[in-house]
Amino acid sequence: MLTGIEEVDWASLGHAYGPADDVPELLRGLASADPAERETALDGMYGAVHHQGDVYDSTLACIPFLLELVADPAVQDRGGIVELLTSIGGIELDDDDELDELDRLSPDDEEFIPAANYAMAAAAVAAGADVFLGLVADPDPEVRLAAPCALASLHPEPARVLTLLRERLTVERDTEVRLALVAAVGRIALRHASLRAETVDWLGWLARAAHDPGLRLAALAQRARCAPAEIPDDVVPWVTGLLEEIRTAAQGPAAGADGYRSAAPTVIGQVRELLEEHAAGRPAPWTEELLRTLHTALDDRVDDRIALILAQLRSPDWGQRSDAIRLCGGLIRMWRGRYEEVVRLVGAQLHDPEPRLREAATSFLERLFELGGPAADALMARLTAGPAGSAPSNGPAGPGHGSGYAFVGRSGRDGALLALARAGDARVVPLLARALEEGEVRRELLYAMDGLGPSAAMLAPLLRRRLAEVELDERLYDRAAPLLYALAAVRGAQAVPEVLRVLRGAPENRRDWVRESALRTLAAFGPAAGEAVPELRRLLAAESAAVAATAARALWAAEGDTGEALAALEWWLRPGVSGADWCCAALALADIGPAAAGAAPALRPGLASRDLWVRVRTATALWRVSGETATTLPVLLAAWEENRHARMDIAECLAEMGPAASEAQLVILTELTRRRRHNAREGASGSHDIHLDEKLLTLCRAALARMERGSDNPMNG
Repeated sequence: MLTGIEEVDWASLGHAYGPADDVPELLRGLASADPAERETALDGMYGAVHHQGDVYDSTLACIPFLLELVADPAVQDRGGIVELLTSIGGIELDDDDELDELDRLSPDDEEFIPAANYAMAAAAVAAGADVFLGLVADPDPEVRLAAPCALASLHPEPARVLTLLRERLTVERDTEVRLALVAAVGRIALRHASLRAETVDWLGWLARAAHDPGLRLAALAQRARCAPAEIPDDVVPWVTGLLEEIRTAAQGPAAGADGYRSAAPTVIGQVRELLEEHAAGRPAPWTEELLRTLHTALDDRVDDRIALILAQLRSPDWGQRSDAIRLCGGLIRMWRGRYEEVVRLVGAQLHDPEPRLREAATSFLERLFELGGPAADALMARLTAGPAGSAPSNGPAGPGHGSGYAFVGRSGRDGALLALARAGDARVVPLLARALEEGEVRRELLYAMDGLGPSAAMLAPLLRRRLAEVELDERLYDRAAPLLYALAAVRGAQAVPEVLRVLRGAPENRRDWVRESALRTLAAFGPAAGEAVPELRRLLAAESAAVAATAARALWAAEGDTGEALAALEWWLRPGVSGADWCCAALALADIGPAAAGAAPALRPGLASRDLWVRVRTATALWRVSGETATTLPVLLAAWEENRHARMDIAECLAEMGPAASEAQLVILTELTRRRRHNAREGASGSHDIHLDEKLLTLCRAALARMERGSDNPMNG
């Protein structure tokens, strides 16, 4: 085995961490009789030789040995090696974009070698891909599970593979392997247009003729993936019926976590444990991936997708309800829609005895902000109930149930508090007060206080006390910034001395960040921050534009005199200033508004900047200080089309302009009719994405309403 491994000059080859002289040991480890050694070796291959999907010269040198290991039935855990080879050779050789990119590069280009390595790896694995043909009938189900994807992705004869996979499906008895066979058939149809029509027809037949409802669901999902335009109108009742069949037909013990457990802290081991934990106690955990495939195919058919999720949320199977929450997380992040009933049903899961379901529901609700309103009552009921949903206890609280909270552990409680606070539900304020009286508080809770209104003023003394306890050390920013934000949100002006203590005592580490946070808080206090005026004047001359501009804003808020503030801000509007510094000054001037009209001449050059954000900040500030629309509106509309992430700021300004921005009506109407969220990103998300898009919609509606009222006014035109 591994014949010729010593003949390779591994030390002259490289991987992610330098010379590849450790690779022979990793390859031998893959063939070890010790399961811990095999897992450690596979983890090392992914960590160094195929680090984050990269292909090095050492990766290419490994391919013949990996193929040899896969072909040897004496080697255990070959399924993992098959998956490794599938990833290494996974470049789409029939993808014109990939090949064109390689053709465009010259050997002198920095990207030529990596691109060439990918292509050579794909060719090398494809050349040896016949080894995968025999694996579809391997005695090891893990090998049979990995083989279909390898064949569909790597074998150069797709028609031959298609026939083999379909034949194997007639005799395969392992459920997950059968699903993998169907998924591989769908992959072939997607990769090879010449085989697509035939395969789509076969998948349609299988979706109706198969005895196993799981197999029918898999075929339906793959057919939808391959031919999304042909998804039938009755897909929702069809899928709902299949899910009910799967639930009632499930027999035998639920999926559990058996088999080898590695003591080594490998990434592969951690991933496996997470997957096993997710599947534990569920008869058919594989339905989640099938439904994810179907949802991807349904794409912008948002109403159908919501209907599917609602059906799952009403299922007696807690696993299906958990899957629905996860699937809806991706849906609501990407698409606008009517989610009130979905949110209400997710809230109902907070009372389920299954802790994983409660955790999924809480995590989902945290990100909804104003859309979380329909779950508010359920959140309050869960927070104020006693352990296991009983009535609140009047006696001493046990571990994890401090202050009568019903969540085991503080993280679940804080998640529910966060969801309520972000939804703007004032009932959460007394509960936040209790949390502030305890130890550490989740920082997101402090940043969520700005939507709670006047009732949150009662939190100011607690926040003040906590700020007074923060040490003025290297960690000051991390500890003080959330408290400063919360004090600004609740207008806790009694904390001016504590804010000044932080402002004056900021250490060198991230000093400007600390100062900017403290100054924003003082600006929110307005005239009540009068004792801070000497400090504010001193910081007008700060070397940081952010600090100086925020000091100017706070000084104006405290005194109402723009003289010194405007002079300081105009200094940052001179030629040669960086775009970021210009934007700091423009934002401060926009906050000051008409009182800063004298700064309009200094602002105007920013309208012609090459930096989009300078143009947007300048146009917004110029409108607010001078009321100019002839010069600012065209800049804002151009930026709207150029960068979707600027739309919320622009919409806010358009709403203020009202009838003067009537030229923007079509732009606003177009945005309001889009189904896809303006900030939707495939494969990425932020905790505030949904909130920011909903805020954009609110601003657009406000802008449109003001424009329409203006057009109906007989005094206009």
